[in-house]
Amino acid sequence: MTTPAPDWRLEGRYFETCNCETACPCIWLQPPSEGECKLLVAWHIEKGHLNDVQLHDLNVVLACHAPDNMIKGGWSAGLYIDDRADQAQTAAIQQIFTGQAGGHLSVLIGLVGEVWGIKQVAISYQEDGDSRRMVIPGIAEAEIQNIQGITGGEAMIRNPPLCVVTSHPSVVAKSKQFNYQDYGQDWEFSERNGYHSAFTYQP
Repeated sequence: MTTPAPDWRLEGRYFETCNCETACPCIWLQPPSEGECKLLVAWHIEKGHLNDVQLHDLNVVLACHAPDNMIKGGWSAGLYIDDRADQAQTAAIQQIFTGQAGGHLSVLIGLVGEVWGIKQVAISYQEDGDSRRMVIPGIAEAEIQNIQGITGGEAMIRNPPLCVVTSHPSVVAKSKQFNYQDYGQDWEFSERNGYHSAFTYQP
């Protein structure tokens, strides 16, 4: 008997920041600015579900290292799940964000060759005007701010060959702060690339 495909959908806001110069060349399938990409991605799920498990108002973070051009794969990554999630929610988020439920996230996770680990931690996700900020106490802190377009407003990128979110155009930003210390990694820099947007994920 065939197991039915999971019924799931997530909607919310996300941002990412990495050590590449703005705008990150990795989304155009070019080599990272410094030969390797050190990436933090933060999602705030505004509403979502996996089958009958509700996933509203929860945060998820991915720390990722790509040793070369990102499209070549071989990434190493650690996943962080909101400690406010109960056991069923944690299992659902893990299923979706490790690519087991299909959709675009399974494409991204297919590029990961090594998983450092999965932890449940306190995650703060904040939006303030054109800034986005994420904190995992003792592990990670990142903040980005929009870059203004030539005619004013947001500078945006639509439909690049590689991206975290396919459902919405990416707003281009620059980091004000980036710190990550876990799994033997020690990353710290600023004034580097950032993107943010709304997102919708589904199978």
